[in-house]
Amino acid sequence: MDNMYSVLITAITLLSGGAAFRYYEKRAQKRERDDEFIRHDCKDRIGKLEALLEQSSREKDEMRGMILDLTRQVAELRITVEFLREENAYLEKKTRVNKKLQQ
Repeated sequence: MDNMYSVLITAITLLSGGAAFRYYEKRAQKRERDDEFIRHDCKDRIGKLEALLEQSSREKDEMRGMILDLTRQVAELRITVEFLREENAYLEKKTRVNKKLQQ
């Protein structure tokens, strides 16, 4: 009878050991697939982020050029306004003098 129990316990152990091995093997394969998926996903995201970074760098350079151009235009307008104010003051003064002479 003892032999029967030993054989039965050995058979159960072998069957459950094989099932456990298959379970852990599948689990390891799934984890490997998940890791590979994450790796590829990260590569895709990094590629997209690099493209966005390059695009934003170009846009920044374009904006910097536009700002420099606008700054130059504002400086020109300041000079023009200053000149027109001086000319306006001169003409107002001249107009006052002419009115006084006519009276």
